[in-house]
Amino acid sequence: WVPPHVSHAMLMRGPVTMLNTYIRPQAARRLELPQQCQVLDVSPLLGQLLEKAVEVPARYAMGGRDSYLMGLLLHEIARMPVLPLCAPLPAEPRLAKACEEFLAGPSLEIGIDAMALGAGMSRRTFTRQFRQATGISYLQWRQQACLLAAIVRLGNGEPVTRVALDLGYSSPSAFATVFKRVLGEVPSRYFTRELRGVGRGTYPLFR
Repeated sequence: WVPPHVSHAMLMRGPVTMLNTYIRPQAARRLELPQQCQVLDVSPLLGQLLEKAVEVPARYAMGGRDSYLMGLLLHEIARMPVLPLCAPLPAEPRLAKACEEFLAGPSLEIGIDAMALGAGMSRRTFTRQFRQATGISYLQWRQQACLLAAIVRLGNGEPVTRVALDLGYSSPSAFATVFKRVLGEVPSRYFTRELRGVGRGTYPLFR
C-alpha cells in the first residue's frame, strides 16, 4: 500500500506479475487506510477480486455487479493484515548508501557497528538517524530485508538450507521458526498460496 503523493520505487528480481489497484484519496480516507507505506497480505478472496477487477471497464454503472465487486475489493484491502516485509530506504544519502550495500548482500551477521562504519557515522548517531529515517530500528529492518531476500531466493527454487545459511541464520530450523512467526507459514509451504502480496521477486523499496 502506497498512500497518495509518496515517491517510491520497486525493484523486481525475477519474473513478476503485478495487479495494481488505484484508490482515490477520498476513498482511502473513508476506509481509514494507513498514511504510511506498508506491505499487506493478500487473502484468497482478495486475490480473486484483483483478478476479476482487471475485467471491469474504466466506467461502470453504480449499483450493478461491477460497482459491488469494486466496493468489496476496497473493503477487503482495508481489512488485510500488515506484513513486516518492508525495507524502507532512508532519504539521507549516507544511510541510503549503507542500506543499498546491505541489500546487495543481506546477512544477519552485518551488525550495527558495520553499518555505522559504512555510513561514516558513530554507532549512536547511526542508530538514532536510522530510526528517524525509517520508523524502525536497524535490527528490525535487517530482519525484514533478510526475509525479503529469502522470499526472492525461495521463489526462484533455491533450497531452504542454502538460503538460511547464506543469510546468517544459525540453522534451517531457526530460519523456519522466524519465517513462520512473521509470515504464518513455514518456507516449504509459503509458495503454495497464490497471489502473495510480496514474493516471487519483489522488493518494496520505499523512499
